[in-house]
Amino acid sequence: MKAFLLAGLMTALALQAADLPTYLDAASGGPDYAAQGEYKNDWGGAQIIALGQDTFRMVTYPGGLPGAGWKQDSKTETPGKREGGKIVFAGDVNGYRAELADGKITITTATGGPYTMEKTERTSPTMGAKAPAGAVILFDGTSADGWEGGHMDDRHLLAAGCKSKLTFTNFTAHVEFLLPFKPLGRGQDRANSGVYVQDRYEIQVLDSFGLKGENNECGGIYTQAKPAVNMCFPPLVWQTYDIDFTAARYDAAGVKTTNARLTVRHNGVMIHENLELKTNTPGNGRPEGPTGGPFFLQGHGNPVFFRNIWVTPK
Repeated sequence: MKAFLLAGLMTALALQAADLPTYLDAASGGPDYAAQGEYKNDWGGAQIIALGQDTFRMVTYPGGLPGAGWKQDSKTETPGKREGGKIVFAGDVNGYRAELADGKITITTATGGPYTMEKTERTSPTMGAKAPAGAVILFDGTSADGWEGGHMDDRHLLAAGCKSKLTFTNFTAHVEFLLPFKPLGRGQDRANSGVYVQDRYEIQVLDSFGLKGENNECGGIYTQAKPAVNMCFPPLVWQTYDIDFTAARYDAAGVKTTNARLTVRHNGVMIHENLELKTNTPGNGRPEGPTGGPFFLQGHGNPVFFRNIWVTPK
């Protein structure tokens, strides 16, 4: 009975997520998407997150943006709302007020200002990385035949919800992914997917732009480890995972003697370094074992897409 109720709840949540406005390009995202993004000045950086219905959240980072100067010692979150042609963020301390208009944030406080932040757009330094000699090309935009359940859209992108026909043991890999813009989505409803290594260990894929960076958010190893820093870019911006994986080892009797280890760079920044994976991901992940496994690009009813996927066995 509990399983039946749980299945019904999951179905209802999936339908609810599917009903949320979902945008696949910047033009259809409208002015809320245009405002969303990253801003910076000599003091530090800010991320503007669109939450739908003309509401926003601004996260400010002294020193610079995550992975680009921020020391992870402090940050400030301020709610905002569209008022005519600008978005206003009002803080509770020191008369803080910020206004976003025309791609620029103007900040004043009781003790000074105005200070300005200009919009910036970052690109992963490994974006478009070419496969080295000896690599196995899993997807290059020409065919989805290498994937069980593989489907390409008219942009020649690979849709989530498929599993590679080839299996791998120890390797390095490169994956590029694109998240939709779902301003009314919250938590796991905001473009949930995942890259499963060996179909056992999930590197979470989610629109976690501006969030804390937990193990169930983008870059997290689901239920096991949160990323060292939340490197999630805004939705509709291509992102990269660069993965180095060493499989678990087993003795002749099939008993595990050494745990798997994983290193991940998200958008070029180290978020997991030689992380010990003590067990497989619960739920969809297959049990651990002495044989290799495929890549699984998890589908959760969200239009998440992938490109330029290659693997170098080692």
